Amino acid sequence: MELIHLNAIWIVIASAMVLFMEGGFSLLEAGFVRTKNAVNVTMKIFVDLTVGALAFWLIGFGIMFGDDAMGLIGTSLFGSPENIVLSVPLPSAAFVLFQIGFAVACISIISGAVAERMNFNAYIITAALICLIIYPLSGHWVWNSDGWLASLGMKDFAGSAVIHAVGGFAAFAMAKNLGPRKGRFNSDGSTNVFAPSNIPLASAGAFILWFGWFAFNAGSTLDASNSSLALIALNTMLAGASGGASALFMTIRKFGKADPSMTINGVLSGLVAITAGCAFVSTWSAIIIGAISGLIVIYATLFVDNLKVDDPVGAVAVHGFNGVFGTIAVGLFDNGEGLLTTGNYSLLSVQILGAFVVVAWGLIGGTFVSKLCEKTVGFRATDREEEEGLDMSYHGIPAYNELERFTDLPTSLYNFEESTGISVTPSKGKNITKEVS
Repeated sequence: MELIHLNAIWIVIASAMVLFMEGGFSLLEAGFVRTKNAVNVTMKIFVDLTVGALAFWLIGFGIMFGDDAMGLIGTSLFGSPENIVLSVPLPSAAFVLFQIGFAVACISIISGAVAERMNFNAYIITAALICLIIYPLSGHWVWNSDGWLASLGMKDFAGSAVIHAVGGFAAFAMAKNLGPRKGRFNSDGSTNVFAPSNIPLASAGAFILWFGWFAFNAGSTLDASNSSLALIALNTMLAGASGGASALFMTIRKFGKADPSMTINGVLSGLVAITAGCAFVSTWSAIIIGAISGLIVIYATLFVDNLKVDDPVGAVAVHGFNGVFGTIAVGLFDNGEGLLTTGNYSLLSVQILGAFVVVAWGLIGGTFVSKLCEKTVGFRATDREEEEGLDMSYHGIPAYNELERFTDLPTSLYNFEESTGISVTPSKGKNITKEVS
């Protein structure tokens, strides 16, 4: 089999795995938010996969990978991204598909941070704008070979900066401008905890994300014959495991209990942090990077709460702060140019500059989108919509129908027993009991 055909198979499969991560985002967010908003977060993921994907294909891809103008922006391939000329033996359509998965992931980071109180129409605009211009523009600087940060030598193999830091700090700006959920913070500065609705559901989402991350990172080789592919996958596994382990042990030490939400986010933080350097660092470095990221997510979450910025799923701490850390970590641990491995500081200085730039751009982009939504369709859900829950307000259906209604049957068939629930006794003598919540 020719290499171009083998690469096509590999990248199409990797693209499918990356796009399947959207199912992970959906389950993760649905498990972390309150029940009355679970349908809404799922619908936002569908917006990412539909509106966001089309916007990126139409305009965003060209801004990111089109012919360069002064190292700042792409100026070609609009509406025809498949015409890109690649330097690797890979059909251009496979590359476009893979990049769509990355663009959609960037906007899905924002989805969780603005959950439970954002106007749904505003989110549609947000998905379009992030995939049209915000994500592609900074992506051009780093991943287009002529981009100005790429020309300085910045390294970001699979997107700790390009995807996670940009998405995470755009999410921070939007969550701050949106304001907290009703009752989240008290006037005395204290914080009220809104318990997640379904931790097993959130865990399932994390498992799917972890699975897809192997393609997210290893797929970025764009080459099934790349000798580093297996090491990239191993580094991905080790960093995720290390991030989860360090978060697990720290919560036991700090809070006296093994916190599942923090452990889940610790795993995701390790995966975020290793994304930039997975092809450039050793396995021991991957473990160290993951372990540090698992600690960062705990303290970054507390820091964001202290700023009175409400992030229901911890997206800013996971993606924003650890995207920055992962970007800088390349300058520390890179096998060939890292400060700690070679004593060379030049790469570290470029990585720090790049991290600062993408954070600033994420904050600017998130603020711009917030203000535009405020001036057009409205940015925040109304008090009544938020109180009722966005599921019913925007979609007309709850996530869970917990109580079955028997209104079409004769009432004589029922024997209500308060102690045990609803006892249904049909005429044939067969008892059917359904518990009432």
